[in-house]
Amino acid sequence: MNSRKYLVLAGVSVFAPLGDSLLSYGMKQVGNISLKNFPDLLLAITNPWVGLGIVFLCGFFASYMIALSWADLTYVLPASSLGYVLLALIARFALHERISLMRWLGIALVSAGVGFVTSGPERTSGAPRQFANDDVAAEPS
Repeated sequence: MNSRKYLVLAGVSVFAPLGDSLLSYGMKQVGNISLKNFPDLLLAITNPWVGLGIVFLCGFFASYMIALSWADLTYVLPASSLGYVLLALIARFALHERISLMRWLGIALVSAGVGFVTSGPERTSGAPRQFANDDVAAEPS
């Protein structure tokens, strides 16, 4: 795997927890909102922390799409689990949330599983598979 692919996976792993953390911080400042009052939802976006969180989550989405263009979902999603560790550290030390031992153990188990997934190939087949409906439509009647 070349350095660009590592950068894309790093983007997936870093942008998501940063975006989620900034969004959480901003929404704690905004307070409770509801879909019943849609203008409040739009007003929440004007909070700079919420806006910055959305920008980072857009960066995550772009990185995720790029990664999925060259690797299987079953490779990309587990390989991005470093984000769980980063999110827990941000939540603990920046947002001052309490994280139970059970959650830390769960994060450790997920992270350990990444070793199994990343030791395999990025893509398990050469050509992208068609959806089931396309296969049915291609069959002669």
